[in-house]
Parts: sequence; C-alpha cells; structure tokens
Amino acid sequence: MTSAAYLPFLIQAVLAAGITGVVILSSHLLGQKGKHTKIKDSAYECGVAGEGVVHTRFSVKFYVTALLFMLFDLEIVILVPWVFIYREFLHQHISILGPILFFIFVLVLGLVYEVKKGALEWER
Repeated sequence: MTSAAYLPFLIQAVLAAGITGVVILSSHLLGQKGKHTKIKDSAYECGVAGEGVVHTRFSVKFYVTALLFMLFDLEIVILVPWVFIYREFLHQHISILGPILFFIFVLVLGLVYEVKKGALEWER
C-alpha cells in the first residue's frame, strides 16, 4: 500500500489530537478560578441546598449487572459488521459462518454460566 492510503487516518488522528488539545486548553484558560467553597463546589438542585449524604453507595449487584450489560452490548457491536460483510464473503466463496457460530456459542456458554451462578438475580 502507498503512503497516500494512510492519509485519511493521519488527518483524523491530527484533528482528534488538535480538538482534544483545544478543549483542554480552553477549559484551563476559561475555567473557574479562585478559591473553592463548600457552596460553590456543591451540586445545584433547583436552588435548594442539598441535604444528607451526597455520595450514596451502590450495591455490587448494580455494578455486576452494568458490566454484564456492557459485555453483551459490545458483543452485539462485533456482530453487526459481520452481518454487513457476510454477503461479500459468500460471493468470494469464503465461509465465515463457522467462526461466528463459535463466537455465539462462547457467548451463550457465558450466559448460561452467569445464570447458573446467579449473577442476573437482582433479589438475593
């Protein structure tokens, strides 16, 4: 491949780095300065001062459920491109059904393991 093929990637990388630098620099230059007080640093809730504990503790079950959701959500994101390229591979007589079925089998195996361990039971 020629170096011209990498030009769009280089442009995108430079733009991403530039925008990131501009946002960080502008936040530093234009952000709040001065001493921080308890009232200034507190959360604003309709003009009413907050009461009680600001940072509540979440149950571990919440985090486990959130992580499992993210895990299976990411697997679906991996399956979507496969759906789009499957027809192209069929035209070239390349079978990619086996690897994706193995991938789905591993997902189902993981889901069965989680159900047997009780990771999806909220009330325990």
